[in-house]
Amino acid sequence: MGGVEHKSGKRRKALPWAVLGLWIVLLAVVAPFATKLGDVQVNRAVDYLPTSADSTQVAKIQDAMPGGEATSIVVVYHRDGALTEADKATAAAQITRIDGQFELTGTPRAVTSEDGSTVMYPVSTTTPGQDDEKRDAFVADVREVTRGGDGLDVRVGGPDAISSDARGLYGSVGGPVLYTTVAVVAILLILIYRSPFLWLVPLAVAGLADFMSMGAAYGLNQLFDTTISSQSSSVMTILVFGAGTDYALLIVARYREELRRAAQPYDAMWATLRGCGPAVLASSGTVAVGLLCLLFADLGSSRGMGPLGALGVLCALAAMMTLLPAVLVLLGRRVFWPSVPVYGSRPKARRSLFSAMGSSAGRRPLTVLASGAVLLGALALGAFSLPESLKQEDSYTETPESIVATQTLAGAFPDRGTEPLVIAAATDRAAEVMRTVEATAGVESAERGRSSGGWTEISVITDSVPQTPGETATIEALRSELDGQDAYVGGLSAEQLDLKETNDRDRTIVVPIVLAAVLLILVALLRSLVAPLILLTAVVAVWGASLGIAGLVFEPLFGFEGTDPALALLSFVFLVALGVDYGIFLMHRMREECLNGQEPGTAALTALRTTGGVIASAGLVLAGTFAVLTAMPVVTLVELGFVIAVGVLLDTFLVRTYLVTSASVALGRKVWWPGPLSRTPAAAPAEQERKLSPTP
Repeated sequence: MGGVEHKSGKRRKALPWAVLGLWIVLLAVVAPFATKLGDVQVNRAVDYLPTSADSTQVAKIQDAMPGGEATSIVVVYHRDGALTEADKATAAAQITRIDGQFELTGTPRAVTSEDGSTVMYPVSTTTPGQDDEKRDAFVADVREVTRGGDGLDVRVGGPDAISSDARGLYGSVGGPVLYTTVAVVAILLILIYRSPFLWLVPLAVAGLADFMSMGAAYGLNQLFDTTISSQSSSVMTILVFGAGTDYALLIVARYREELRRAAQPYDAMWATLRGCGPAVLASSGTVAVGLLCLLFADLGSSRGMGPLGALGVLCALAAMMTLLPAVLVLLGRRVFWPSVPVYGSRPKARRSLFSAMGSSAGRRPLTVLASGAVLLGALALGAFSLPESLKQEDSYTETPESIVATQTLAGAFPDRGTEPLVIAAATDRAAEVMRTVEATAGVESAERGRSSGGWTEISVITDSVPQTPGETATIEALRSELDGQDAYVGGLSAEQLDLKETNDRDRTIVVPIVLAAVLLILVALLRSLVAPLILLTAVVAVWGASLGIAGLVFEPLFGFEGTDPALALLSFVFLVALGVDYGIFLMHRMREECLNGQEPGTAALTALRTTGGVIASAGLVLAGTFAVLTAMPVVTLVELGFVIAVGVLLDTFLVRTYLVTSASVALGRKVWWPGPLSRTPAAAPAEQERKLSPTP
């Protein structure tokens, strides 16, 4: 026996070190790939669109032409009141210098506003080709040449200047997202644990999981050409830290409890993983499956966010289920100082806030349920106040130079388009297409451009300001008139229109798939139909209320002039997946108590009392991590972060605490219909079910 115990003791000491060594090897392997993730990010709208979109076809045709897709910018000269002769001479001299310094597709021609306050020079070149760095360098060089002063305002705008500024802003997001997320999680963990050391462990493990996910994401891109944007990589980081910290909170809380029952940390951790591990696996698997439903989207940015988000959750799960336990075991009980859980001791009895909240829900369940439903329904009405689709110039909280140029042009040329549409027409039908285009209502002028590979470019100026209903009507009219003439309508405004239409189509396809997939998983996990329907109804209500709150504050409080077309779909997927995640912890514990002989009403209150504190802490961390996005300079990130953070808080402190609990109390055994628990009381505790409990 002594030999067996000796071998067992050696194994207990060796296993945590082996896990730690394995992680060191894995991190060393992925390190070269993790640093390359930024190299494969794309942030152009046309990179996200499906291949069937007109604007995508135009971009592909232009890419195949000599020099590739043209780089188009607009140099804008403006003086309040009117430009002076000296201003015009300065502008002409600078444009002449640009024409001599760069290989342009044609000599830029001045277009002067009727009030004489503004003159613009459209500039186009094919020299940079498809190299974004060269495009950015071209825009920067033109800005270096064009200088104002003494009241003359000079700005470089146009489609590729906007894209260049967007790349700069999106490229600057990654670092701040990571640093701010780490700071937020650190502060929350310090407040939750009230320990000078313990908070460092889950934070460090989450950081390593994030590094692992970056390397895995790069590999995913190389193997399957997955679309990776700054938005999706930022959300992946948020999910790694948010979901990973949630799992850590549950594991650490259960581990603290087991340390009072087990003499050795190894035994306590083994009991912890047996106890809450299955529930953590089930919840993370549900989140991953929910996110993977985005693969059914046509929009590349949404489709790419699905596997990246799932990858982040799975990397967080792997780290928290292997590396975190190994580190905690190696550090021993002292990591909990000053509140070290001593073997054989009992925790101090404390009055549970969630016990009081659950009791209030249990006394009048129908009243609480009806009141909550009315409140959520009233909040959801605010969604009708959401602004229209976000325009390009309204996409940033910090206005870049190209957007200032766009705004100047919109004021100076109210009856003229300043960003040309691009039509790609079959060369043998180009003359016919030109006649059709010129005869289309809303078209001010059309000019024939390059021809190559059987295709010809046609640049179109409309009589409407970019991304307005008037220009949208012109784009739709052009596409209708050119249908069947081997011609495609593209350009920046056409891309934005295609983005909106693709998002609308994706929402009708992906939402039902997410609901069906999550419902099937919940039915399998909870062995009931009613309980999963309660959870799904609750998270859908949370989604609606969150969008409603957004509708009430986006324009009046934040000053947002539009809403990201992808907001409804992405927020739905994240809130359903993450909301159900917490519901699994609550319902699993409730089911365990029912199997132990408690009535469903009592079991619901017990589950809330025992899991409420830890899950509330997890909800605060997850909401805090998504709230990080609201500090970013990109409106789409701010809107997504706000809606998800609000939704997580609603789910944590209202829906799960009051509404799900009160519904369970009101329904009684019917909550487990049609399973056996809906008909007869459990005769005895079920050890297998107890293992699914996430009891902290």
